[in-house]
Amino acid sequence: MNDLAATPIEYLKGVGPQKAVLLQKELGIKTYGDLLYHFPYRYIDRSSFTNVNEIHLTENHVQLRGKIDQIRESGKGRYKKLSARFGDSTGYIDLVWFQGGKWIKDSLKVNEVYHIFGKPKRYAQKWTLPHPEMTLAAGQRTRTGFFPLYPSTEKLGSKGLHTKGIEKLIALILPQINPSYPETLSEEILTNHKLISKKEALNKIHQPTSESDIQAARTRLKFEELFYLQMELLIRKKLSSNKHKGFVFDEIGPLFNAFFTEKLPFELTGAQKKVIKEIRKDFLSGQHMNRLLQGDVGSGKTLVALMSMLIAIGNNYQAAIMAPTEILANQHYVTLKEFTSGLPIQIELLTGSTKKAKRTEIHKGLLNGELHLLVGTHALLEDTVQFKNIGLVVIDEQHRFGVAQRSKMWKKNQNPPHILIMTATPIPRTLAMTFYGDLEVSVIDELPPGRKEIQTFHRYEKNRLQVFNFIRDQISKDRQVYMVFPLIKESEKLDFHNLMDGFEAVSRSFPLPEYQISIVHGKMKPADKEFEMNRFIKGETQIMVATTVIEVGVNVPNASVMVIESAERFGLSQLHQLRGRVGRGAEQSYCILMSGHKISIEGQERLKTMVRTNDGFDIAEVDL
Repeated sequence: MNDLAATPIEYLKGVGPQKAVLLQKELGIKTYGDLLYHFPYRYIDRSSFTNVNEIHLTENHVQLRGKIDQIRESGKGRYKKLSARFGDSTGYIDLVWFQGGKWIKDSLKVNEVYHIFGKPKRYAQKWTLPHPEMTLAAGQRTRTGFFPLYPSTEKLGSKGLHTKGIEKLIALILPQINPSYPETLSEEILTNHKLISKKEALNKIHQPTSESDIQAARTRLKFEELFYLQMELLIRKKLSSNKHKGFVFDEIGPLFNAFFTEKLPFELTGAQKKVIKEIRKDFLSGQHMNRLLQGDVGSGKTLVALMSMLIAIGNNYQAAIMAPTEILANQHYVTLKEFTSGLPIQIELLTGSTKKAKRTEIHKGLLNGELHLLVGTHALLEDTVQFKNIGLVVIDEQHRFGVAQRSKMWKKNQNPPHILIMTATPIPRTLAMTFYGDLEVSVIDELPPGRKEIQTFHRYEKNRLQVFNFIRDQISKDRQVYMVFPLIKESEKLDFHNLMDGFEAVSRSFPLPEYQISIVHGKMKPADKEFEMNRFIKGETQIMVATTVIEVGVNVPNASVMVIESAERFGLSQLHQLRGRVGRGAEQSYCILMSGHKISIEGQERLKTMVRTNDGFDIAEVDL
C-alpha cells in the first residue's frame, strides 16, 4: 500500500503528465497518497427529500419530489426567462431558467413526478430554484446519498478537475486500498478512543453513506493528525530541555521584596499567586523555561510578568518585554515605570521611532549592565541590540510574532534566556497542549477585585437611534466611546458599513464642536495613527472610529462603550478582544454588537455567545 500511496499522480487514469503538473502547482498533489488526503470541505446531502414548505429552514441545497403543473415564459430576446411551477402536497416553488429556455421547455413533462435538486433563492418575497438538476422519478436512477465537494481552482476546473473531476479520480484509487491499508495507531488507542481504522476512515471521508460516517471519519483523521503533532512537539520539547540548561534564579531579591511590600497596587488574585509559583519553580529547576501565560483581558498578566522580571533582575540578570505594536510597547513602558517608581531599577523603551542618540544610549546601558529592563517592539530583535546578561524575555500577544522571531531572542545570550509568552486570546486547554506542546501552560482565570463585568447587547440597524442616544448619555458623563468597523474600502460583495461611511455618519450625528472624533485604520501612516490614538488616550476626543487595529494595544480606562459594527462578520476571538478594550476602569462598561437582520446561523450563535458570557475560556470552547 505504501508503494501505491507513493505512486506519481500522472499514472492515474484521466490525469497524465500535463494535469499532473497542474495538480502539483495548484494543490500540491504529487502522489496517490496526496490525493487521498485531499479531503472534501463539505458535503451535499441528497439522502432525503425536503417538503416545499420546509425550504425556509435551510440555507443549503435541497432535494424535492413533486410535479410540474404550469410552464411559462417571460421577457424578450436575451432577457427571456423560462419558469415552471413545481409542487408537492405542501406547497409550490418556481423553477427558473435564465439560459437555454427553448430546449429545456421542450424536455419538461407536465404532471410527471420529478426529483429536483438545487439551491433555493429568495426573490420578491417568494422562493425560487434557479437552474435545478432534474430527474424523472420513473425510469431513471436518482443520485442519492452524501456527495463531497473538493477544493479546486479555476485553472484546474478548466481542465475538468473541478470538484466532480477530483471526486472521479479519488473513486479510482479507493478500491485499490481496500485489500489492506497499514494502520498507524495501535489497537489500544483505537479501542480506548473508539476510533475506526485508517482504511475505513479514508473510505468514509470520501464516500460517506450517512452523517455518522462523516463524523466517524473526521474524528479518526483529526485525532491522528493532532496525536502525531503532539508527539513531535513533546519529542522536540524533551530534546530542547536536555540540550538547553536554564539559568537558576535562586534568590527572590530585594527588588521583588520591596515591590511586593511597598508598591503592589492591590492584593494578588489566587490565580496570579499560582502562576508566580509555577514560574518560580521553573526558575529553580535548572531547566530552560518556555511558558505560555493565558489570561483574559484585564486579568493582571502584566503584573505577573513584572514580578517575574524583578526576580530575574534580583539575580543579577537583565530582562526584556516585547510587544507587537509601538502603542502597546509604550503602554507597557508607562505601566512598568509607574509600578516601579522609587525603586532602584533602570527601564528604557526601544521602538522603531526611537531616535539615534537614544538608541546609542540604550545599547551602551544594555552592554554595561546599567540598564535592567528593556521594553520594545520588533526593534529588540535587531542584531545591534546586545545584552550583558539577559535572563528573561517576556513576549506579549505572541500570535503576532513568528517562531523565527521568537528564536532570535534566544540568541541574545550564550545560553538561551527563560521565555514567558503572554496572550489574551483564549486557547482551550486541549488546543494549547497541541499547538503549544513545546510550552508549559499557565492560566489566570480570575479578574482582580473591583472590576465590573462588561454588559453586552446585540442591537439591529433599526435600533441605531437609541444606540446613538445612549452614546450621547455616556459622553455627557465624561466617558469615551470606540466604534469599530470591519472594512476601509467598500466591497460590492459585502453589504455592510465600511469605515469611511461610518465616520461620515458619526460626524453628522455627533457634530463639532461639542464632540471630537478620532479616526484610525491600518492604511494610515504610523505617525498619523499614533497622533490620533494619543488624542483619544489623552481624552482630547470622545469617540474613536476605527478598524480592528485597536484590537490590541490601547488602554483607556475612561472608555466605557465599545460599539462593533457588522458584528456578525467578526470571529468570536476578535469580538472578545475588541470588547476587552473597555471595562478597564472602575465605571460600568458596555459592548454593543450592531448587525443587520440577515445573519447566518453561525453568526447568530457567535452574537448569542458574546451576550451570554464574558468568560474568554467559555468563548474559546465555543469558537473551537
